[in-house]
Amino acid sequence: MQIQVNTDSNIEGDADLVRRVTDTLEKSLTRFGEQLTRVEVHLSDQNSDQRSGARDKRCLIEARIAGLQPISVSDEAAVVDQAVSGAADKLIRSLDRTLARRRPR
Repeated sequence: MQIQVNTDSNIEGDADLVRRVTDTLEKSLTRFGEQLTRVEVHLSDQNSDQRSGARDKRCLIEARIAGLQPISVSDEAAVVDQAVSGAADKLIRSLDRTLARRRPR
């Protein structure tokens, strides 16, 4: 699984941030193993032109499953790490539902 982290111009996408995001997703998505070919993470600050708000950091995750359409989820939180964690939880639930439909009964 390849993980790509993208940030907007208002979030500093340094090596530490990329490592934290990658570690969170690798731990969360381990059980999906080879089924996921690529995961793209887009981090943004929703109201960077204003003062910081309660839920102004947004994490959008797009997961590509082999042979299926991509799945996208997003979450907003006060800090980037919380937004990533929330979006990862949503992605797990979405992947579980999607892959359960494909299993033979």
